[in-house]
Amino acid sequence: MKFGPIAIDEAEGAVLAHATTAGERRFRKAHRLNGEDVAALKAAGISEVVVAVLAPDDLGEDAAAEKIALSMSHRNVETKPAATGRVNLHAEAAGVFTVDAKMIDAINAIDPAITIATLAQHAPVEAGQMVATVKIIPFAVAASLVDAVARICAGGEIFAVNAYRPVNVGVIQTTLPGLKRSVLDKTLRVTEARLARSGGRLKAERRTPHDVTLVAEAASALARDNDMVVIFGASALADFADVIPAAIEKAGGKVIRAGMPVDPGNLLVLGTLDGKRVIGAPGCARSPKENGFDWVLDRLVAGLDVTASDIAGMGVGGLLMEIPSRPQPREPLPSRSAKAEPRVDIVLLAAGRSSRMGGPNKLLALFDGKPLVRRTAERALGSKAANAIVVTGHQRERVRSALSGLDITLAHNPDFADGLASSLKAGIARVALDAAGAIIVLGDMPGISSKDLDSLIDAFRRSGGRAVVRAAHHGKRGNPVLLPRSLFAAVAQLEGDTGARHLVEAEGLDVIDVEIGQGASIDVDTREALEGAGGVLQD
Repeated sequence: MKFGPIAIDEAEGAVLAHATTAGERRFRKAHRLNGEDVAALKAAGISEVVVAVLAPDDLGEDAAAEKIALSMSHRNVETKPAATGRVNLHAEAAGVFTVDAKMIDAINAIDPAITIATLAQHAPVEAGQMVATVKIIPFAVAASLVDAVARICAGGEIFAVNAYRPVNVGVIQTTLPGLKRSVLDKTLRVTEARLARSGGRLKAERRTPHDVTLVAEAASALARDNDMVVIFGASALADFADVIPAAIEKAGGKVIRAGMPVDPGNLLVLGTLDGKRVIGAPGCARSPKENGFDWVLDRLVAGLDVTASDIAGMGVGGLLMEIPSRPQPREPLPSRSAKAEPRVDIVLLAAGRSSRMGGPNKLLALFDGKPLVRRTAERALGSKAANAIVVTGHQRERVRSALSGLDITLAHNPDFADGLASSLKAGIARVALDAAGAIIVLGDMPGISSKDLDSLIDAFRRSGGRAVVRAAHHGKRGNPVLLPRSLFAAVAQLEGDTGARHLVEAEGLDVIDVEIGQGASIDVDTREALEGAGGVLQD
């Protein structure tokens, strides 16, 4: 592949390196120019363009990314369609992610043009979460390099989501004088919640004095009827022959490991009894905050083995947090303010004429007795967004009246009849200067909730405030869409009835699709659609 400026007369068949405008036409980045395109560019006075010229044995960025992704062997992972040289792979189930690091490293060492990034080994994942991404850096790559990747992938499973299995767990809590019943009750609630996230169930509990023989008897009884036993000691582990490890051995079991290089979680005990796993939980497991107990529990529930050497290898990355409640912290906590998360505003578009309704304004239709535009605005205000900007136009005063009393920013678009672009520009112009991005929310989507908006914001913040985030339903892109500030200048150049979709494609930014369900694809453009969604039109 050759890259650089060439004369427009030689550009047919080449791939544009940058989005280019020729009169009323806009050619997106990575567009392959044909004869008609070249003529249009010449007519607009463009004599030179920066392009990539593919060699006969080159594969385009999308084709290369797709071929690599399809050559991979994996479990419980869905491959998304290629776009802008990227293929994203998402978890099909909740579980624990495992990856062959040697295979990933070997692929990334072939050529800088080909990259694969994944989550960390043993990362817990939710269904629908992205676990890996294949990205081709230039516009094309030699087919021989892609073939080299495919040969590595043929060596076995490259990564997997090990799905959680529903397990029944028996819990033992030991007691000593002075241990409050409320502590035991809270521990039970926290443990139930911990298990619920992976489909597990706390089936039985026994409370017994902190005594080796009594704990051994309780463990034997619970191991018969449960898949796993968890023991919470009234006193922290003080020695490798202390009550919990001693009780496991007295019951006929085996202690695999006592102590782990994860903090919080140092005092965990792991053993087996009658073929079942027994975990002596560290004291920090009484709290819902992440600790070493979570690392072991998640892997076991996902069907993964945990050995003594596995626990010994958890030290790198095992310093999870300092615990300020300790009487004597090992080191003073730094007195600095937490880093602020990227600010996101919402731009709610409510300026349209509802032309397909044949008269009534769909945004004033009642849903559960409330105007649609007000309900949508309230959901925007209920999200993590810092501010909600509502763009008005058609029937301005009626829409404003429907929004009366809400803590929103109103932005009137006098040019609303010119099309969607004018409303986008009016809304983006009112976004706070310190905002890293803005969610574009259509006023006629009754299925969008505050939780859906928060999911987009969370994904945007995880990206560092740089990616485009789109709502999706069954893998198909929908609305709303969250635009990073880097696109605001391009939005200001839009004209006519044009939205931001082509900007996303043209600018080549990372795009994250967040599955939010059916709400991403339901709008109420027609009377039938509105009534089917539960709305009642008002004259």
